[in-house]
Amino acid sequence: MLMPTTSLSWPSHARAWPHHIHSRFVEAAGFRWHVQEMAPDTKDAPCLLLLHGSGASTHSWRDMMPGLAERFRVIAIDLPGHAFTEQPPVYRPTLQRVSALIAELLLVLGITPDLVVGHSAGAAIAVKMALDHRLRPKAIISFNGAFQPFDGVAGTLFPALAKLLVVNPFTPRLFSFTGRNRRRIVRLIEGTGSTISDEGLTYYQTLVSSPVHVAGVLSMMAHWDLEQLMRDIRTLDVPLHLIVGENDRAVPADVSAEVADGVAVATLERWAGLGHLAHEEAPDKANEAILAVARTAGLIGQ
Repeated sequence: MLMPTTSLSWPSHARAWPHHIHSRFVEAAGFRWHVQEMAPDTKDAPCLLLLHGSGASTHSWRDMMPGLAERFRVIAIDLPGHAFTEQPPVYRPTLQRVSALIAELLLVLGITPDLVVGHSAGAAIAVKMALDHRLRPKAIISFNGAFQPFDGVAGTLFPALAKLLVVNPFTPRLFSFTGRNRRRIVRLIEGTGSTISDEGLTYYQTLVSSPVHVAGVLSMMAHWDLEQLMRDIRTLDVPLHLIVGENDRAVPADVSAEVADGVAVATLERWAGLGHLAHEEAPDKANEAILAVARTAGLIGQ
C-alpha cells in the first residue's frame, strides 16, 4: 500500500515532548526511526526494550523510563508510521513485517535486549519477534497485550476505519479532525477503561491530530492477523509475564488469561481499578513489576 511517509515534525514538537533530550533519529530498514535511550553510568547494565501500543509513542513510557534507567539501558522506539518514526514508502504493516523491521533497527543499534516490555500491540510484536527467533530475551512482559482483535468501542471503531482506509486514502485526515476536540480525546481514552493525566491527554491529542500518525495506526490494524498469533503462541519458549488492568475495555483481561493457559512458562497478574493504559495510570507499580521479573530472571540483584 502506498501511504504518506512524512512523520510528525520533530522541530515543531521536540521541546514539548517528554525526554526529548534523550531522543535521536536512526536510519534503518530504509527509513528514519525515533529512538529514545536512557542508561545508568555502569557499562554492563542489562538492556531493556520498550514497545508501545497501537496509536501511542515513546511518550507512553514517560513516567517509567527515568526509574528503569537506574538499573537498565532502556531503549524506547516509535513504531513505524507512529509519531516521529517514518513509514516505509511502500508498506504492508503485517505483524511479521513490523517485527522484521524492528529487528533490522536493533541490528543497526547494535543491541540485544535482555528484557522486552510491550504494551497492547507492542506485546504482540515482542511475542512475534521471539517466535520468529528475532529476539531471545530472558523474559517478555506484557501490559494488556493485544493478542486478539480489540473489543468494545475500539473493536467497533478501529476495524471499520482501517477497512475504510483501504478504500479512501483521505480517511486519516478526516479522523484526525477529532484531535482538535479535547472532549473527544477524553472519551476515546475513557473508552479504554483508563483515566490519565491532562499531560497524557495532550500527547494523545497531538498524535490523533496528525493524519500521518492516524494513517500509520489504521494501516497497521488493517493488516494484522492476530488469530494466527494465538495459534502460534503456544510454541513460545520465552517466559511470558502478563499484567492486565481489570477495567480494560479495549482488550479484555480474559485474553491474557487464555494466553497464560496456553504458554509453557507464563504468569498472570491482574490489577484492579486500572484500564488499558494501566502502565500510564500506575507507572511506579509497573516499574516494580518489571524489576521483580528482572530479579527472577537473574538480570539484576536485589
